[in-house]
Amino acid sequence: MSSFLPDSALLPLKRDGLDPVAEIGERRATAPIGKLDLPFGMNAWLVTGYDEAKAVLGKVTEFSSDFTNLVGNAGVTADQNPGGLGFADPPVHTRLRKLLTPEFTMRRLNRLAPRIDEIVAAQLDAMAAADGPVDLWQAFALPIPSLTICELLGVSYEDREDFQRLSTARFDLFGGAGASLGAMSESLTYLLDIVKKQREAPGDGLLGMLIKEHGDEIDDRELAGLADGVLTGGLETTASMLALGALVLLRDEKAVEAVRGDDESVHRFVEELLRYLTVVQMAFPRFAKQDMEIGGVHIAEGDIVLVSLSAADRDPKLGPDMEKFDAAREPTSHLAFSYGIHRCIGAELARMELRTAYPALVRRFPNLRLAVPEEDLSFRKVSIVYGLDALPVLVD
Repeated sequence: MSSFLPDSALLPLKRDGLDPVAEIGERRATAPIGKLDLPFGMNAWLVTGYDEAKAVLGKVTEFSSDFTNLVGNAGVTADQNPGGLGFADPPVHTRLRKLLTPEFTMRRLNRLAPRIDEIVAAQLDAMAAADGPVDLWQAFALPIPSLTICELLGVSYEDREDFQRLSTARFDLFGGAGASLGAMSESLTYLLDIVKKQREAPGDGLLGMLIKEHGDEIDDRELAGLADGVLTGGLETTASMLALGALVLLRDEKAVEAVRGDDESVHRFVEELLRYLTVVQMAFPRFAKQDMEIGGVHIAEGDIVLVSLSAADRDPKLGPDMEKFDAAREPTSHLAFSYGIHRCIGAELARMELRTAYPALVRRFPNLRLAVPEEDLSFRKVSIVYGLDALPVLVD
């Protein structure tokens, strides 16, 4: 592999169907913070325990997420920095997040609710009109967040195929991390062009609002980076949740009953699904800024720490039978949206989409079923955002 995440570091990205591979659970039970062998002289740790994960993710002054920590490691260059919040430390992170946060309050997001209803209904209509098997990934899971993000950002619907492709490519490490970083750079170039157009004629979407309200406080590169984070963070993740969640519904009649229930029942289902699937498998890398001890393990200054969110969310410390999906489970303090200052800013938008889409799907298609044997389904081999390659279903 050509960049900062070589083959030996891929353990936290491997799954067996919907479950993290057994070795992840074994490591969590015996060494919730354990060494991870990396080349290029990087001293790395893999965190698989829930308490240990929160401890790492919650430490702001002790760890850095800044992209510059990666520069010079295995061919990573400064111009590959995608910008945005994920690879930024305070005070830059604080300033940018403060600009973005008002756009993600429930009051602002609620104005999207009618449009999300329309988007979901339109995809269901198209599925109903299709002849024969339908790929739920392409027909339902992908367009819902894609069109929602277009609406949020104020980006043309015609552009969505480009950013859908780039979003998928950046998270897929099967072809090497160099290809992933290349997709990030291409995405940033694409968004810089959109930002320039918005500067000339600000629209009513998030980009236009940021320019109108804070145009003098933020440059084009920073704006493109924020848009890139919203675009990719809110597209591939929610799409994967919708497809994998549909598979859970096809497997589990109790889950279907939960989705057909009241708002509280749907809420429990969605929160349990977020925990159980944790499609964002790994948090942004953390680099130790000083020597410290976490969970009885000495972390040295300069060490890289990788947090397996999917492993942490299966930790027995969260409750009984965490390896199983339980639609009636009371919501847990899961890490599906990460934790600390880098917790996903679009978490509530994702929840809105999931709470709207699943009930609509089971109401519209009570006989929804797989069009192929489940063992023939193809899952992504090595991707930071886990998911299906396709989900062929019959809707009649």
